[in-house]
Amino acid sequence: MPLHLAPSFRARLAASDRALIGMWACSGSPLVTEVAAGSGLDWLLIDMEHSANTLESVLLQLQVAAAYPISPLVRVAANDTVAIKQVLDLGAQNIIVPMVSSVAEAQAAVAATRYPPEGVRGVGSALARSARWNRVDRYLQESTEHTSLTVQIETAAGVDAAADIAAIDGIDAVFVGPSDLSASMGLLGQQTHPRVMTAVEHVFTAVQAAGKPVGVNAFDPVAADAYIAAGADFVAVGADVALLARASEALAARFITTEAPERASY
Repeated sequence: MPLHLAPSFRARLAASDRALIGMWACSGSPLVTEVAAGSGLDWLLIDMEHSANTLESVLLQLQVAAAYPISPLVRVAANDTVAIKQVLDLGAQNIIVPMVSSVAEAQAAVAATRYPPEGVRGVGSALARSARWNRVDRYLQESTEHTSLTVQIETAAGVDAAADIAAIDGIDAVFVGPSDLSASMGLLGQQTHPRVMTAVEHVFTAVQAAGKPVGVNAFDPVAADAYIAAGADFVAVGADVALLARASEALAARFITTEAPERASY
């Protein structure tokens, strides 16, 4: 019996009349990812670059997220052909590749996601969850319909090359990372500096002029609102580990005092 895969993130973006709102999954915990997957958010970014996620933990998170109406994306650790192949074969339909700063790097990412002759992805559909072990009809021939590729612009060089990167066939969306971008601009830790936000909006203009959707990472609600107003097609507004960190700090601040309690006198 043929099986059907969920719509790709590319299809979700094309069908939406508003910015799609998502969050990061960095804990590596399938339970935490399942909690986030049922939140009502549009998309969930499972991160392998700045977290302890492994192929096995990503697989488990993809499996639990599949029960919910959310689009999971997986950010691979690097623009590496083997890493991208393995994550696609796990059944990740939507890939984010970090630190893409040139046309050549973007073309390499596209090639890694496509079977020959368009690309160099290794063929293992009979062995892999991606094609549900050959239970998805014509997966090899139609794999590009089931997958999406987002590249992440995170450097000043990437900002300059944004229009050319977005114009490449096979790049489905561009995601801007203000954290590394601010560092690249000599403004480490200043993601909302006016120069950084201006650079982000420059990428918005360049990418959308090429007819592609563009997103941004913005944990600051004021910055997120500004980027949505500027036309962002998708925005990441939080992360599981950051939410837990801030909420646990708030509990400590609320219930723990460093002042010695007053003693009753008799």
